[in-house]
Amino acid sequence: MPSALLAGATGLVGGHLLRLLLEHPRYERVTALVRRGLPVSHRKLLQREVSFDQLAELGSVPRADDVFCCLGTTMSKAGSREAFRRVDYTYVVELARLASEQHARQFLLVSALGADPASRVFYQRVKGEAEEAVRHLRFSAVHIFRPSLLVGRRNEFRPAERVGIAVARLISPVLVGSLRRYRPIDAATVARAMIRVALDGSRGVHVFGSDRIQELGVES
Repeated sequence: MPSALLAGATGLVGGHLLRLLLEHPRYERVTALVRRGLPVSHRKLLQREVSFDQLAELGSVPRADDVFCCLGTTMSKAGSREAFRRVDYTYVVELARLASEQHARQFLLVSALGADPASRVFYQRVKGEAEEAVRHLRFSAVHIFRPSLLVGRRNEFRPAERVGIAVARLISPVLVGSLRRYRPIDAATVARAMIRVALDGSRGVHVFGSDRIQELGVES
């Protein structure tokens, strides 16, 4: 029975992932890396409080078979390009490096639609650079998920994002064919897709666009 390591458990996708991992009979232990303790108690859950700014100095992270990375922020919340890059690139790559050194089997990363290390858009370029760095680490499998606009209940209020979601939902029916990948997607759907892929056992590097994530995350 595999064990899981989750970073970003307080986020939109990470919150759903934590619940699903704890409920899933295939996982015997779930370790959550957190800045502060979560108000969650479960016989399978181990919480480890860490400073993500000091991941490089940790030396190691708890051993796990499957590592789920849901770390990320926004430009407005980060406050600067430097702060954004620290979360969405440095934290992600350092976590992946430490997990690789602990011989984790696979790394599952929530990235973003349009991620590209050559992009002129700073957000998408940083996401693409993080993907590229993770791809070259020693895992049996690397799974990269590129969801479109995430929907779901957040703990924080983001007025601009709510307007964007409302507009996206309004035009979603006309986004067909190659445009389907731009439809907003529920965070719970992304979480279900990640677990399904993790348990599939495939090897190599795989990238899942938003439309494919939607297909994989449909509730059975």
